[in-house]
Amino acid sequence: MTIVKSKNPYYPNNIEINVKGGGILISYAPFWNTLKEKGITTYALINKYNISSATIDRMKKGNGISTMKIDDFCRILNCNVCDIIEYIDEN
Repeated sequence: MTIVKSKNPYYPNNIEINVKGGGILISYAPFWNTLKEKGITTYALINKYNISSATIDRMKKGNGISTMKIDDFCRILNCNVCDIIEYIDEN
């Protein structure tokens, strides 16, 4: 596993993605941008919308989350999947 530094100033801890073999990268950078644009904090996600802090922590570390959680975020933030994650092919 390799951790890549983000150039996105809104991404917490300046960590963007985990590389898990094959050069396939999933980035949560759009999620952090969407949160900022919608004016919703991680505190609100946890306390108002019952998103677990473990899920937020997994995303901060660039680890995988379920498609059910992505669906939850799309519903909560009234957005599309591309506003939560993006695929980056480094090949």
